[in-house]
Amino acid sequence: MTVELNDAVRKLLDAPHPAVLTTLNPDGGPQSSVVWVTRDGNELLVSTEQGRRKERNIVRDARVGLTVFDLTNPFLYAEIRGTASVTEDTGRAVAVRIAEEYLGPGGGKEYAQAPAENLRVVLRITPTNVLGNAAKAG
Repeated sequence: MTVELNDAVRKLLDAPHPAVLTTLNPDGGPQSSVVWVTRDGNELLVSTEQGRRKERNIVRDARVGLTVFDLTNPFLYAEIRGTASVTEDTGRAVAVRIAEEYLGPGGGKEYAQAPAENLRVVLRITPTNVLGNAAKAG
């Protein structure tokens, strides 16, 4: 069941704060990566290269956790738990969009011009639970 993100959590996600994405390795242990994230409504989007550990983990076990916090106030945070799916990042549109959100206009140029063999995928996270003080603020 998808949960609605409140205003405080959306504000955290819409600012260029790095997030930590945690997936589950084949042995059940956690694997964490610092990522850039954007939203599509209440779903979260992360772009990564095909074949990375986080992508392989999600294909095998869709359960994920993502933590984001305010860089100026690290105690304002949200932990978003849910499930993720993997699709091709057609035309690298999501990679470029996220890079421009974090780096400003033109910041996605590197992603748009990367070699075609470096296929990018979108990790689409559907939240099922939101924790943290930002989750309580809304």
